[in-house]
Amino acid sequence: MNSIFLYNLFLSLHIISVIAWMAGLLYLPRLFVYHWSKEVGSDSSETFKLMELRLLKIIMNPAMIASWIFGIGLIHYVGSAGWLHAKITLVVILSAYHMYLGVVRKKLIND
Repeated sequence: MNSIFLYNLFLSLHIISVIAWMAGLLYLPRLFVYHWSKEVGSDSSETFKLMELRLLKIIMNPAMIASWIFGIGLIHYVGSAGWLHAKITLVVILSAYHMYLGVVRKKLIND
């Protein structure tokens, strides 16, 4: 395979995974707000727990991992640039926020 095809493939998969990850990072806190307003132990509270778990484990975690993998793959083709350091810093901050949301979810599970 030629390098242009691989670059375009990695770029496409990186964009798709970043969009899925960002959607999850924006939607999970909204689920927390809905969950917080429900009575402890109610059916709707249990439903929100399941929704939060599935969003985090099935969509957000794989999307974050894919974003990192394809982003690192793109660095191989693009090389180092000044903007790249700023982008990596922001991705590290978003990854930390992702982990923080996981901690908040565990607190909500315990009601």
